[in-house]
Amino acid sequence: MSLIQINSLGVTLSDPLFSDLTFTLNKGDRLGLIAANGRGKSTLLSVISGGLEQTTGEITTARGLRVGEVAQYISADQLNLTLYDLVLAALPQDQADYESWRVDVALSDLNVPYDIQHTTLSELSGGWQRTALLAATWITEPDVLLLDEPTNHLDLGRIGLLQNWLSGLPKDTAVILTSHDRAFLDEVTNRTLFLRPERSRIFNAPFSTARQELDIADEADARKFANDLNKAQQLRKQAAKLKNIGINSGSDLLVVKTKQLNERAAKLEAAAKPAHTERSAGDIKLTNSGTHAKALVTLDELDVETPDSRLLYKTGKKWIARGDRVVLLGSNGTGKTTLVRQVHEALLGQESPIKSAASVQLGYSDQHLTQFDMTDTPMQAVTGAFDIGDQRARGLLAGAGVSIQMQDTKIEALSGGQRARLAMLILRLQNPNFYLLDEPTNHLDIEGQEVLEHELCEHGVSCLLVSHDRSFVRNVGNRFWQIKGKRLEEVDGPSDFFAQELRASD
Repeated sequence: MSLIQINSLGVTLSDPLFSDLTFTLNKGDRLGLIAANGRGKSTLLSVISGGLEQTTGEITTARGLRVGEVAQYISADQLNLTLYDLVLAALPQDQADYESWRVDVALSDLNVPYDIQHTTLSELSGGWQRTALLAATWITEPDVLLLDEPTNHLDLGRIGLLQNWLSGLPKDTAVILTSHDRAFLDEVTNRTLFLRPERSRIFNAPFSTARQELDIADEADARKFANDLNKAQQLRKQAAKLKNIGINSGSDLLVVKTKQLNERAAKLEAAAKPAHTERSAGDIKLTNSGTHAKALVTLDELDVETPDSRLLYKTGKKWIARGDRVVLLGSNGTGKTTLVRQVHEALLGQESPIKSAASVQLGYSDQHLTQFDMTDTPMQAVTGAFDIGDQRARGLLAGAGVSIQMQDTKIEALSGGQRARLAMLILRLQNPNFYLLDEPTNHLDIEGQEVLEHELCEHGVSCLLVSHDRSFVRNVGNRFWQIKGKRLEEVDGPSDFFAQELRASD
């Protein structure tokens, strides 16, 4: 049964985000919404929820339809509430007085511990805040649930819980969600909409299968465009020949035929549409300055400890050689970022059991982008650290997706995607031969993730990285270190760890 009918929908801000969008959302649909950063995903959700008006087209909904849009962020006036009270406040007052048990059920379904439920939101992580917002929306019993990047700030265990929770929703509930987590999309969606300025496409398949079908469709469009132009060219050649013959022979019939052929060619040319070309949100290019050293980094029986000297685990004897892309696996809180920080400090010259080859040139980026002074502008970040002129700096920034207008704005004003691409540009300019990356895919859209994967693999870089993104880990890693209890062990691959983390969420 149809819940929402979208017909010829379009939104134009400074440029068209999407146009002539037509599709039907049915009961039980789990629709993944795919587009690059800033290309209209959140806008479409807001239009569907009624929070934003479309430029063209119309939306028809089933009578009495309840649409619940999960907010991305806690508002300032909600930060002093406990998680429990935020969810309770989503109920009408008369229900809140007598049906608070519904809050208990919702939070139990989402595995929210009692102490977390009664903690002030300002003291909770972004992941728990997102869980609170999800529960507050779900408790209103929507027929259609809208989720915008629901896996942001979640570790793998919580992502697994969210997957299970979504799969357990009533079968008639429809879900539209955006996500840059490809593995998550494959697990929870059964339809995929690729949102484009023109000719958006929808497929009745999860992301990976739909992506293959999209490539086939785009290739067919490209062939049709080329064939149509070729036919038009042939018609014009025939028309030119007939015109010459007609002029020389004085045949009015050939003159008419010439006109008809040119008209047919003009119609073909007018109707021919080029295949979609994805406009990049900004270049991601990495380098590898190379080294003759066999072992770039060596961990010699390192104790990884908390700031108060509590042992997390021992590394044993480990090394990273040329071309090794080592992924560090471990549950949240086990000390992955702690090891990355210790390696970073050692490579900057701090005394440590971590040793590096003299030729190591470090490229470093952490999940919070602390390598930036957020009050600097992108221009200051580039020209202050590297000996390049203003003109080249502006060209590089523009190529990385930081527009001329934003280049003299504070970094803190940039979007998450722009900051991430700026970080990749800084890495490139450092010309490293060893990369140390903590959650490098945070804020990167799917296209950006895939380009980053290609750059890391194509250049044969050596790196130590941490990521919760299962697709990224599988595509990039060629060695894997897993934190098991109090030891760091090398394992054959990430699959067992992923399965273990997802089982823990059951």
